[in-house]
Amino acid sequence: MHLLAVGKAAHEMARAAVAALAARGVAPAGGLVVAHHPAPPPAPGVDVAVGDHPIPGAASLRAAAALGVAAARIGPADLGVVLVSGGMSSLVASPIDARLAADDLAATSRALLAAGVPIDVVNAVRKRVSRWGAGRLARALAPARVLSLVVSDVAGDDPAVIGSGPCAPDPWTAAALRDALAPTGVWSALPPRVRLFLDGDAVETPKAGDPAFARVDVQIVRTNADARAAAADAARASGYAMVIHDGWLAGEAAPLGRALTQALTGTLVGTLVAADVSEGARGIAHVWGGEPTVTLGPTPHTRGGRMQELALAAAAALHEAGSRARGIGVLAAGTDGRDGPTDAAGAVVDATTWAAVRARGRDPAADLAAHRSYDALDAAGALLPAAPSGTNVADVVLALRAWETG
Repeated sequence: MHLLAVGKAAHEMARAAVAALAARGVAPAGGLVVAHHPAPPPAPGVDVAVGDHPIPGAASLRAAAALGVAAARIGPADLGVVLVSGGMSSLVASPIDARLAADDLAATSRALLAAGVPIDVVNAVRKRVSRWGAGRLARALAPARVLSLVVSDVAGDDPAVIGSGPCAPDPWTAAALRDALAPTGVWSALPPRVRLFLDGDAVETPKAGDPAFARVDVQIVRTNADARAAAADAARASGYAMVIHDGWLAGEAAPLGRALTQALTGTLVGTLVAADVSEGARGIAHVWGGEPTVTLGPTPHTRGGRMQELALAAAAALHEAGSRARGIGVLAAGTDGRDGPTDAAGAVVDATTWAAVRARGRDPAADLAAHRSYDALDAAGALLPAAPSGTNVADVVLALRAWETG
């Protein structure tokens, strides 16, 4: 048995897998862990590599090469346990062939993320031009038996999308992908070689029914719903009545932050209270999950992340609500412990945050418009410090409304 773990949750998944195997008297014969930060190997013979995230770079190329070496050691009679979590697309980014340069992958990622392209389309592009995306890891491991355990950070928990689907058939054709990119306006921002590759005679990715998947078993083991449930349990344990919102947060982060907060300060809360709050509760808690986007456009040199932008917009709505926002606090964070290319995981805001930014000499409205959410929230002391959490199941927003007493 060989162990391959790639993604933001790779270290923790690998350690858990080694422990579970040890309980059965089994140890990996070899393998590789690729994450965005170093950590000790989970077992003898299992190597560790560090890739770049969220924008691929030289470390990603080295990690991709190391994955190729580790995969080549898995023979036809072996079992390959492949542990996948979000972030794999960047961590082992490497061009699919000589028609593309390494710089093309980084430029493509930057263009797609800056344009606010939906994550499924982002991954569809990246996996088509990357060595290990779109089922190509399964193809490299065939005919070995493969068990792939996946932690999902995407809507619908589709293995073909998570981490660019290294062991899953790719449902996207080149023509469908071009059609999906057309309304985003990002096509002209993609590197010329990538446009030629997507628009040319590129070999199609492995589809369902390909022999590469004949001995592959892919299982989803954790999702955003698990994070929402854990947040709900913690809120209940603290005495709050709980409302779990099942929909997936998607779309632009700032309008979402305003909409969620306006619902909390409006008539919707009263309806939920009457239906769901037991006598003696400290207040009511709401939890949402998903992955909003931020469309940066041409604005240069901004600092922030999608959860920081959502939180700053929520702070604006709470400020505007005045007394109706009393007792409401909003936490917005990435479950992986990092929000965007910053040293923050997200932020916690309330009705005082907006004024606190102004008191430090900043214009929060201008910061929000220019996507400088980090700077505004940092001025107010509202940022959550970044720290690897050991998981990656997209983002969560937790809002608490405490009842006023006496």
